[in-house]
Amino acid sequence: TLEEAEAAVAAGKKVAATDYHLAVALSTVRVVIDATGSPEMGARVTMECILHKKHIVMMNVECDVTVGPLLRRLCQQAGIVYSLTAGDEPGSIIEVYRFAKALGFTVVAAGKGKNNPLDIYAHPGMAQWKEKAARRQMAARMLVEFVDGSKTMIEMCAVSNATGLMPDCRGMHGPKCNRADLAKVFSLKSQGGILDQTGVVDYGIGDINPGVFVIVTTENQRIIDGLVQRDMGDGPNYLLLRPYHLCSIETPITAAQAVLYGESTGHPMDHMTSECITIAKKDIAAGETLDGIGEYCYRASIDRYETAREQRLLPVGLAKGAVAKEYIPRDTPITYDMVDLPESMLLQLRRMQDQLLS
Repeated sequence: TLEEAEAAVAAGKKVAATDYHLAVALSTVRVVIDATGSPEMGARVTMECILHKKHIVMMNVECDVTVGPLLRRLCQQAGIVYSLTAGDEPGSIIEVYRFAKALGFTVVAAGKGKNNPLDIYAHPGMAQWKEKAARRQMAARMLVEFVDGSKTMIEMCAVSNATGLMPDCRGMHGPKCNRADLAKVFSLKSQGGILDQTGVVDYGIGDINPGVFVIVTTENQRIIDGLVQRDMGDGPNYLLLRPYHLCSIETPITAAQAVLYGESTGHPMDHMTSECITIAKKDIAAGETLDGIGEYCYRASIDRYETAREQRLLPVGLAKGAVAKEYIPRDTPITYDMVDLPESMLLQLRRMQDQLLS
């Protein structure tokens, strides 16, 4: 009970509980870290934090890309901090992005190295992923969320909504390249690169992992001269590379920032720039209930928020438990009109967010 937990903490003991309500309500708790990876649980935990005035570290990007702008706004009104976590790729990218913007650079692209081979049809029943997950002592579903690209799409959507950078195309480019080539690859097509525009989020497959990067440019000649003198290359684009991200290990930094300084490592803006959409990984039969991210039915992709709204594309965070109203072929972007959604707190918050953003 809460009384037992309060007494144990007062006696200097550590407390573990299976009831998240108890953990959030404990009087000595100042900040809560949600690491469930469940959009629904992320929404529920954050609403409890708002009720009890506890800062929330959202180590749950699946929830953030679904209802993050609304949750952050509600946290602001409650006088608490809503923050993504240091050490996860979005937090690490935002750290470099803020540094670049503070120095007056124009950001061309921001991204990460993908740390697993890309197989958009991967599922937890495949032997190679079951074996690799077992070796790494993790659930096969969690590993597949990385392998099928969903995690990368979700993470870069979180970065997009925190910075205003947008995907250059649906699903981003994801080129095979190495660190040494990043500034050239992520440049405009007119400069020999792959981009149709600047100010984008993307990722690369090569020796970039476990690093994150921000490609910048400037027209300030004094800064250009200084970059050349410091062996940053001849431009016009320059690479700012953070060659590591220490997921989980860095999270206490965010917790301390929230409590001591009232600051976030990163958070969504009051509007959405990108949406994480749902793509069928297999043929889905009418009447079939969709499973979770990293399982058999679908994968995540990224698109511009305005495009997703116009086409009524289903946010991937809402897909679990949805029932197909019709046959959906593999590789089809799933829309709201193709499924019946189960009622949940997450769905209620998403409806509220959609009304506010419209």
